[in-house]
Amino acid sequence: MKKTALLLLIILLVAAPVFAADTPDAKGCKDHPMFNRLQGSWIHHCSQKDFDFHLFPVEKGKTERVEGKKAVISYYPQNNLPSKPSELQVLRNYENALAKLGGTVVFADKTRETLQLVKDGREIWVEVTAEFTGKYGLTIVEREAMKQEIVANAETFKNDLRSTGHVAVYGIFFDTNKADIKADSAQAIAEIAKLLQADPGLKVHVVGHTDSTGLLDANLRLSQERAEAVLQALIRTHGIVAARLHAFGAGPFAPVASNDTEDGRAKNRRVELVKQ
Repeated sequence: MKKTALLLLIILLVAAPVFAADTPDAKGCKDHPMFNRLQGSWIHHCSQKDFDFHLFPVEKGKTERVEGKKAVISYYPQNNLPSKPSELQVLRNYENALAKLGGTVVFADKTRETLQLVKDGREIWVEVTAEFTGKYGLTIVEREAMKQEIVANAETFKNDLRSTGHVAVYGIFFDTNKADIKADSAQAIAEIAKLLQADPGLKVHVVGHTDSTGLLDANLRLSQERAEAVLQALIRTHGIVAARLHAFGAGPFAPVASNDTEDGRAKNRRVELVKQ
């Protein structure tokens, strides 16, 4: 009788369902402050960078490059989940969550959506991707300009002018489609002034360049206005004699990279010094 009872107990234990414990999130990963997660999901991997970019789909075959603080989170369904969320369920959940904050859908297809939130001076882009397996991912970028930490110095300018007769000065920033110099351009302009102060006989053309986006006449006018703005900053702020400077707007006519990519366009939007 005891043997029979023991055998029955073993059979019951073997036949009992085994419930797997929830898989914990990857080390150091957590939900983004804007969103929680679908119930029954865990974070497989994540990354966060203070400054990076992502190409967000904005229409079929077209993307927009957005730069700023970037977070990537990949969710997997728990193994013991009774049913996996559908692609539509994932997309609608995040779409509705952002809509409550005032966000909009920029682009959508069966397995991904691009969402955008512009509020309180912040511009946040979100891409949601979903799989039939229940896996889904978020890429979130809060658009912002990179804090420029490296600016070419007067000695670099001097060497390039000596060897090639011109030098590109990156680190001078303007508002979009305007000639207003941003405050974080002060260091780069100060280095130009330092170059000129060290060599009183040096005269330069201050040349403005744009990318090819927009109308040609507008780009030529904008590049001229930006060159003039830099020239005036050198005169008024640093006391450089006006006769040593000449402003010229080249517009899109002297690209240094392809205008087919955002990286190329960024390189083409520049100020150059050309030795007279």
